[in-house]
Amino acid sequence: MNKLTKSSKNKSLFGVCAGIAEYYGISPLAVRLLFIFIPISVAIYLILAAFLPEKNAALY
Repeated sequence: MNKLTKSSKNKSLFGVCAGIAEYYGISPLAVRLLFIFIPISVAIYLILAAFLPEKNAALY
């Protein structure tokens, strides 16, 4: 089972959008565009950046 984590290989800022994209199997660009165009998403992004664990390459 996949676990939602920040991406360690495809990150622009904190890896949140790339981690969400990896979890759902979609393009990181699509997730980034959603975060840009939805006003409340800035707060959600910062919360996820603070609380999502970093993906540990040794476990995967």
